Amino acid sequence: MSPDGRCHIEFQRRCATALPMTDKRIVLSTAGSEEEARRIAQALVERRLAACVNIVGPIHSVYRWKGAVESASEQLLIIKTTAAAFPRVRDAIRELHSYELPECVMLSIEAGSEDYLRWIGESVDV
Repeated sequence: MSPDGRCHIEFQRRCATALPMTDKRIVLSTAGSEEEARRIAQALVERRLAACVNIVGPIHSVYRWKGAVESASEQLLIIKTTAAAFPRVRDAIRELHSYELPECVMLSIEAGSEDYLRWIGESVDV
């Protein structure tokens, strides 16, 4: 910090103008086949747990499972939802998935297009 406190004042100014975090979330999961990914995506949107699910793949995953290094071709699901709906998204993935331990990782959306974020909120039942 500078002797006159300018660095601290600049830090406070930047924090005051930062965008507030939203209640919208991205959930990542993977599936072993395109068919399974489509089935999970369809169910999440039909149940109004997600506004949209992108399916990306095939991707190649390398992971440790039961003490061994494994690899597999998978499909990545990018699920747009809300923080309030996440527990139900997590439970639905567990219910619909063929994996013993399906991936389910939630990421916060700090900011985005106001119209798009509003659409996510309107598309998801809390």
